[in-house]
Amino acid sequence: MKLSARLSAAVGASALVLGAFAGAAPVASASEQAVTPPDISVANVKQHLTDLQSIATANGGNRAHGRTGYKASIDFVKGKLDAAGYTTTLQTFTYNGATGYNLIADWPGGDPNQVVMSGSHLDSVTAGPGINDNGSGSAAILETALAVSRAQFQPTKHLRFGWWGAEELGLVGSKYYVNNLPAAERSKISGYLNFDMIGSPNPGYFVYDDDPTIEQTFKTYFAGLGVPTEIETEGDGRSDHAPFKNVGIPVGGLFSGADYTKTAAQAQKWGGTSGQAFDRCYHSSCDTTANINDTALDRNADAIAYAVWNLSSGSTTPPTGTVFENTADVSVPDNGAAVTSSVTVSGVTGNAPTNLAVGVNIVHTYIGDLVVDLIAPDGSVYNLHNRTGGSADNINQTYTVNASSEVANGVWKLRVQDKASVDTGYINSFKLTFP
Repeated sequence: MKLSARLSAAVGASALVLGAFAGAAPVASASEQAVTPPDISVANVKQHLTDLQSIATANGGNRAHGRTGYKASIDFVKGKLDAAGYTTTLQTFTYNGATGYNLIADWPGGDPNQVVMSGSHLDSVTAGPGINDNGSGSAAILETALAVSRAQFQPTKHLRFGWWGAEELGLVGSKYYVNNLPAAERSKISGYLNFDMIGSPNPGYFVYDDDPTIEQTFKTYFAGLGVPTEIETEGDGRSDHAPFKNVGIPVGGLFSGADYTKTAAQAQKWGGTSGQAFDRCYHSSCDTTANINDTALDRNADAIAYAVWNLSSGSTTPPTGTVFENTADVSVPDNGAAVTSSVTVSGVTGNAPTNLAVGVNIVHTYIGDLVVDLIAPDGSVYNLHNRTGGSADNINQTYTVNASSEVANGVWKLRVQDKASVDTGYINSFKLTFP
């Protein structure tokens, strides 16, 4: 992760484009995940880190821009991807009188006008081998890309992965890639997911708060583990998502913390040691394979696969068909009685479909308090959300319900109950889409 970019005001003023994934295939259905990503082997990710450590050790102790260790790192990743069936492109640039390299890998197939891209910087600082910063992100997306190949995954959207050079010198490689991408090609990137430092030894679980659907995808994954997340602020603008964000491409990502200090509240929530940095070896010679928390690395690697599989599996266009929506706010009382928002469906022949799209938008400060159900006209109950998500805030997603046993026409209700004290919220909107 780049150090000096913390002070960059330009990044903070960059354009934010929301909702490019709006209406994408639902992150979760009422009964199961929309798609089933593989479990990413943390042993495989750690083997990639061991290989990167060996490269650094054999090349003066680092993998920095312009040094032999960086070029060897790029060649290592490229060799793995070429063997796995990717189309790889080595992009060169010059900075500080030295040649830099970006590696772009495209998985065959998928809609070329809808590209889901994941990226990490591969370079280290000159002070050390850079195993957490950022071998961790680089190794995790490499293993995710290899998992795509092993599964012969054929998503609706096109998958692309990138490894960036000279990030530590000012996001140089990713800026070069974005600035040299024609506007027509930029517009094809539905979203860019960034992973920089995801195995910190005293870890936190931070999610970028940029594109809301990408953000919610990661929050949903961690909620399923019962792991609370926080919005990422320490590294905002300090990594390779910034150039993408600056040109209006939706971005998101994960981060486990760098040189900021873990608070007592964070240590209580996540474990680890309060009063110490998330990564005491940040930008130091001790950022070696010993500087990795296996649990954080494992969880974050699996979250990457979850996002890649889910965000690439559907269309970026909203569900087509007849929409019945209620946008009136309904307050949800704290630890109180259930409340409902209703829509009246009419003019639909026969029963509801097997893939009834249920759009739920609830503003609430602790979604782990909430039970959310869809109530059919005959009173049948379809549970959508049952007190998962911990301290995450807001539910804004589309669920898929098999309602084929229900007559379509009639009054359908979204029922929400807060079953614990302190936090409050309201139903913002509720809609049904009949194909």
